[in-house]
Amino acid sequence: MRKTIISVMALVAAMTAGAEEKRVTSPDGGLVVTVSDEGGKPVYSVSLDGNECITKSPLGVVLNFADYSTGMKMAGQAEQKTVDVDYRLRNIKRSHVNHKATVMTLPFEKEGKKAFDLVMHVSDNDVAFRYLIHPVGQTQVAVVKEEKTGFSFPEGSTTFLCPQSAPMNGFARTSPSYETNYTLDDAMGKNGWGNGYSFPCLFKINNEELGIKNWVLISETGVDGSYCAGRLLNKEGGCYVMGQPQPGEMNGAGSTSPAISLPGYTPWRTITLGESLAPIVETTIPFDVVKPKYEAKQEAKYGRGSWSWIIGMDPSCNFDEQKRYIDFSAAMGYESVLVDALWDTQIGREKIAELARYGKSKGVALYLWYNSNGAWNDAPQGPRHLMDKSHARRQEMAWMKSIGIRGIKVDFFGGDKQPMMQLYEDILSDANDYGLLVIFHGCTLPRGWERMYPAFAASEAVLASENLHFSQGMCDAEAKNACIHPFIRNTVGSMDFGGSTLNKFYNADNQHGSQRKTSDVFALATAIMFQSPVQHFALAPNNLDDAPSWAIDFMKNVPTTWDDVKFIDGYPGKYCIMARRRGDRWYVVGINAQESPVKLKLSLPMFAAGSQLKVYSDTPSLEGSLKSVTLSKKQQIQISIPCNGGLVITE
Repeated sequence: MRKTIISVMALVAAMTAGAEEKRVTSPDGGLVVTVSDEGGKPVYSVSLDGNECITKSPLGVVLNFADYSTGMKMAGQAEQKTVDVDYRLRNIKRSHVNHKATVMTLPFEKEGKKAFDLVMHVSDNDVAFRYLIHPVGQTQVAVVKEEKTGFSFPEGSTTFLCPQSAPMNGFARTSPSYETNYTLDDAMGKNGWGNGYSFPCLFKINNEELGIKNWVLISETGVDGSYCAGRLLNKEGGCYVMGQPQPGEMNGAGSTSPAISLPGYTPWRTITLGESLAPIVETTIPFDVVKPKYEAKQEAKYGRGSWSWIIGMDPSCNFDEQKRYIDFSAAMGYESVLVDALWDTQIGREKIAELARYGKSKGVALYLWYNSNGAWNDAPQGPRHLMDKSHARRQEMAWMKSIGIRGIKVDFFGGDKQPMMQLYEDILSDANDYGLLVIFHGCTLPRGWERMYPAFAASEAVLASENLHFSQGMCDAEAKNACIHPFIRNTVGSMDFGGSTLNKFYNADNQHGSQRKTSDVFALATAIMFQSPVQHFALAPNNLDDAPSWAIDFMKNVPTTWDDVKFIDGYPGKYCIMARRRGDRWYVVGINAQESPVKLKLSLPMFAAGSQLKVYSDTPSLEGSLKSVTLSKKQQIQISIPCNGGLVITE
């Protein structure tokens, strides 16, 4: 027995001794990725300031003709370079980005033949990596049966995750659509509802011995029609692995495994790390490592808008009510109105053209809703059968262009398989040809699409405002959910939420239905906090008369595109305080979901000492007001945010 143990130990030692190991270090030296071929298995780990946040985790892919996760050897010359990318993008959280990183390409082979290159891209708080899979002999194409990439976390870490729903469930069999409730500060080792988790995925590393807490955000970017979108699965304890779509998605049509041409890249897997949540909230890695696929046919016209459906539902989609909302948008100085589902039958094409002409006379453009259709949902709302096929879609877009439509909102998609990713790409490509912007709803997470596709405006991929209309429980939990999104969903892509209502009730008469529990200041704060270049707010024409004048005046001037972002304080599901800048004007905003008020002394270096600040705040009973406050010489201000309340500070 003793001889057996000694032999095994000797074998392990020999395998370890023979392992090749490479380190990739961020420009500031704080982030280190270690890659090796230990025991013939590609593995990696990630440390931040000497603290291991991703412990030894698997790498590799399994193809239809080869398993590139075992019997592997790091061979050949690793190539390292530094990148310094400077780009401008109006539709993300920071309009001007200067991105510096260390990039190392690590060749792996199997049985003496080239298998893949691991491209490791490491910036100061972010890691992005992908595989470049090589052809083998005459084999020029491959099916990626499985990706072995894993993310292992130290014992005691907790999770902040959104369980993915089973396919062909929910309303009209439209799941999965990234619309489930998050589990917060949960233990590792679970697998959601059995289907894993939707990206992005947040983890907290708790090292009680050293008194260190680190945050890690896992996601992916650069997904297009040549691959499928992924999810995160848990199979064993603290190791989470990449998962491909579920077989039942798209009503069973299409493979769960992407087919690629060789040489071919997988999408980027991204890891954002920080000692605080600031690098998570402020990251631009989804856009740093992708490039525009083509040029915009015309400059995008982002901005604000109104929509009747969130308050008035389907009956509000009639000519007179949409005309009233055009007048309302004009009175607010907004650029658009979203005409939601059923306009094809309840208004008609000729009257839509008339509305478009009327809107143009008022300086207000229209967005039109469409069902994505195909064979992947039972949703009866029209227009149907116009977005899933190229000839019908382009004919429809030509008509929209002819009457001056600004954009479209396409709803009810059917999962994350490769053909569905191709549909997203096709819609965006055609929309660019016809000068339209695109909002996706009931859909997947955007994965770098703001930079890749000029027609992309935003995606839902979250339990958005419609759920506030449908459920009093969601109204009761609005503040808690709102305190999640800046730390997870909205970190990686524009989020079409459709919130910031000033109605007391989600009903046209403002007297019954689901009752809002959050304050008016909360509504103003989330208009800033939730990032999307196109915002259709849940305001209603009656708000011109029944909402506080200071709230309406603020909403008349709220921006939707930003130049900078700063995280100040907060915790997922509890409270959030952050700042955004448009031009030279900063907006500091906060919301609170905890029973006790958030009381803090905020340092505000973005404002000059002695500045006259406009402070929108709530009393404990959620009575909002606007006050003028002179900023102290120390550039500090004492704040208090009650439960379900908000805060806005600006000049």
